[in-house]
Amino acid sequence: MLLSLFVFLGLGAIAGILAGLLGVGGGLVLVAALAWLLPGMGVPKEAAMHAALASSLASIVLTAAASARAHARRGSVLWPTVAWMVPGLLVGGWVGSGIAVHIDDDVLRWIVAGYCFLAAAQLIFGGSREARGTEVPAPRGVPMTAAGVGIGALSAVVGIGGGSMTVPLLVWRGVIPVRAVGTSSACGVAIGLAAAIGYAMHAPPGALPQHAVGYVYLPAAIGVAAASVFAAPYGTRLAHYLRGDTLKRVFAGFLVLVGTSLLFSG
Repeated sequence: MLLSLFVFLGLGAIAGILAGLLGVGGGLVLVAALAWLLPGMGVPKEAAMHAALASSLASIVLTAAASARAHARRGSVLWPTVAWMVPGLLVGGWVGSGIAVHIDDDVLRWIVAGYCFLAAAQLIFGGSREARGTEVPAPRGVPMTAAGVGIGALSAVVGIGGGSMTVPLLVWRGVIPVRAVGTSSACGVAIGLAAAIGYAMHAPPGALPQHAVGYVYLPAAIGVAAASVFAAPYGTRLAHYLRGDTLKRVFAGFLVLVGTSLLFSG
């Protein structure tokens, strides 16, 4: 158990830095790592993907909160946008988790792997707007709430905080990238909370044998969250000082490896 704790803390540190730096990918890395590790820790193999998704999302609540807090201190969270998106994100996260618990473990593995490849393609080929001379108004309105439903639902199914969807959406609306990342982090809190509760409550009785609430494996969720809270602010600092183009391409390659490992680990 002690070795497992150190592993979860290490994963949390990686996820926290990625959350603050890119606003994308930390959850995907966590899901792949947990899906590989949890069967060796007493989690039934046929429930490993569900447990990985649920535990990743539970840890994202604190990871995203730490990242959002660090970005907010630098004025990089568009709170009006967050307020419009949160209702949709909560509904989507709850519905998505309800759908995911009825999907076969192997099918979920393929879905998450496919999303890794899509996220990698977005990082490599997705365009980003140059910062404008004047600030654009914070995106708001019913379309943002509707977008939140879709983002929340898909995020719950693949176990992420939604950054790979929220950040491109906000950049497309004219938000500068660093504010898009900060706003996405705040939105991730709502996704993680709704989806994790959904995985806990939608799970069948006795889904995991011990140390769990529904599909949320508590040692993983707590260990990852504990480390990520301290690591996220360092990723945020890097986001404000580093050019992200090369870094995004390197991380895209890493996501391809993550997706490939999922396909062959079933």
